[in-house]
Amino acid sequence: MIHVDETVLVIVDVQGKLAKIMHQSKEMLTNLERMIQGASILEIPIIWLEQYPKGLGPTSDEVKQHLTNLSPIEKMTFSACKNEEFKETLEQLNCQSILLTGIESHICVYQTARDLLKEDYYVEAVVDCISSRTLINKEIGLEKMKQLGAYVTSVEMALFDLMGSAEHPHFKEISKIIK
Repeated sequence: MIHVDETVLVIVDVQGKLAKIMHQSKEMLTNLERMIQGASILEIPIIWLEQYPKGLGPTSDEVKQHLTNLSPIEKMTFSACKNEEFKETLEQLNCQSILLTGIESHICVYQTARDLLKEDYYVEAVVDCISSRTLINKEIGLEKMKQLGAYVTSVEMALFDLMGSAEHPHFKEISKIIK
């Protein structure tokens, strides 16, 4: 189960032209915008990653516009966990639960989930914020994550789980994002 005070949102490599050719790209980007807005309202820390930005380009504008006070962590490894800056940032946040988003499901997102699980983090893959170029690769990546112990969720499910009640002080703000 995820809790506001021990959860971090991780955004993996939603960059350039690659993001635009993902399976159901528009829906994924819209959902990721909602997830970022919700995390910001709930004051959940966000770690933003970019895979080889010189080659793949910067993060998509749809996503980047919501990350104004953050800088991306550049990486060359497929798994974020093999990047020292990511590992140090994650340790400093002292969070045990990860909401994992990004592209591609079967490569960087999967390998990051695998390595986070090895380190005993609780991982929830936000399915409507994850994609691959093909549906089959998205599904294979998600299935492998589940086999290794990750849980699946959606933007709406995660945000309402984090609030826990309609009495939460940010319930109305979060509800507006979902609609």
